Amino acid sequence: MFKRILATLMLLGMLGTIAGCNTMQGLGADIERGGEKIQDKAAR
Repeated sequence: MFKRILATLMLLGMLGTIAGCNTMQGLGADIERGGEKIQDKAAR
């Protein structure tokens, strides 16, 4: 039962991510921005 709930939540999360950035290029840009924010915080 727990595995089914976990799988459903993971699927919903992935669908939300895919819908949020319409293309793979958009996904790459989102990941790049996230990496830049991490680098900025590490530099401080």
